[in-house]
Amino acid sequence: MNSVLEKLAALGLELPKFNTRGGNYQLYTRFGNLIYTAGQVCLQDDVLLYKGTVGTEIDIDTAQAAARVCALNLLSIANEASDGQLDRIRVLKVNGYVKCLPDFEQQAKVIDGASNLFIELFGQERGGHARAAVGVAAIPRGAPVEVEAIFAID
Repeated sequence: MNSVLEKLAALGLELPKFNTRGGNYQLYTRFGNLIYTAGQVCLQDDVLLYKGTVGTEIDIDTAQAAARVCALNLLSIANEASDGQLDRIRVLKVNGYVKCLPDFEQQAKVIDGASNLFIELFGQERGGHARAAVGVAAIPRGAPVEVEAIFAID
């Protein structure tokens, strides 16, 4: 079992279809072998799976699950941008935004939900990445987490 899609299936996951965009932007921009994605929230079939503030209304485990959904949405974008060649993708950078109060300090742990999925699917060499995890006051649609990524196609 080597392919990313096979690994997804073994986890009981599949690439989701694209959700309706929340504004005037593209899901990704490709420049050479680089793919810059738009931020993704935890939507599935245009339904927000989790809503609220992390640390008060949502616990860390639930927020990690939300980040994992964001990562799945990013993988769908990468699949489209790479013409269905996910096995050629390398994860370069992940930026994660966590809706939280100013005294919440576990943003990195929340965004591990996305990072762990990338590493599980691509391995450390292709899935390991630079990252930022930032606390914010609000995220579109009331989502607790938003994640964006930069991928390279080898």
